[in-house]
Amino acid sequence: MLQRVLSLFALALLLPALGFAQDAKMTGRIVDDKTKEPIPFASIGLKEEQTGALTNEYGFFQMPMPQKGQQDSLIIMALGYFRKAVLIKPGIKVQDMIIEVPKRAIELKNVTVTGGKVKDLALGSKSNTPGEGMIQGMPGSQYAFFVKNDKGKKLGNVRSVSFYIGENGFPREPFRVRLYKADGNYNSPNTDLLTENIVVSAPKGGEWYTVDLTQYNIEAPVEGFFVAMEWIVSGDNFYTTNFMDNYTPYGQILRPTFEFKEARTWNYTIGRGWSLITLSSGGNRYNAMIRAEVDQIKD
Repeated sequence: MLQRVLSLFALALLLPALGFAQDAKMTGRIVDDKTKEPIPFASIGLKEEQTGALTNEYGFFQMPMPQKGQQDSLIIMALGYFRKAVLIKPGIKVQDMIIEVPKRAIELKNVTVTGGKVKDLALGSKSNTPGEGMIQGMPGSQYAFFVKNDKGKKLGNVRSVSFYIGENGFPREPFRVRLYKADGNYNSPNTDLLTENIVVSAPKGGEWYTVDLTQYNIEAPVEGFFVAMEWIVSGDNFYTTNFMDNYTPYGQILRPTFEFKEARTWNYTIGRGWSLITLSSGGNRYNAMIRAEVDQIKD
């Protein structure tokens, strides 16, 4: 009897510890390895768990400990920085971590036109009337639309990109503009063309919202490129962020277009990567309503 009581007593002591382990969080800050400045809106993902979080504007993050195994790799991806992996295993401090990430040096080229003229060329969605439906994300997720150079024109720099922001949701919430080459698996988005943090906010919804990119001298790949909206989080209510389990989608809403017979839109989720959206209606594919203006060089 005494042994049973002692066993129950030991179990009672153990249960809170188990509960604490299950509720344990990894917390930390992502910073530049040279300047020690925080890196905002970096994605943090556990490789085996396929879950993740997004740093807030001050570089802080919070997310659950690995549940599937005793150790995992914490993958850090930040715009303009090299990818970094940190081993998470028993005995390693996982609270208030400071993770330093090296910056990637990228030289942006300025296209010089000799003996020709430069005209404006519109790529992507041509419609001003969105289709039925909504495209909404969670912080850290992205929708990328491939603005294809269908007629094989000679391209110069990217002038601007535009997103059709829906009238529903919270259209004034900030989002980050991303541009990619189509050089990933199955021509998915991969290499960043825009390496600056361009965080913008539309004044209202129910119309196109244009972001001027002329100052960044981004050379448009001849085949076209991806333009993406990345949902981020900002403000005092989001000191640390972990959205994979219990966060309700919020923020601005993209509207779809059904202009194209092919799927040109990819979705990115932290921890899972890119996947092609293949929904269709009336023979045409469901795509994000996004377009770009680029320099067309005419001989």
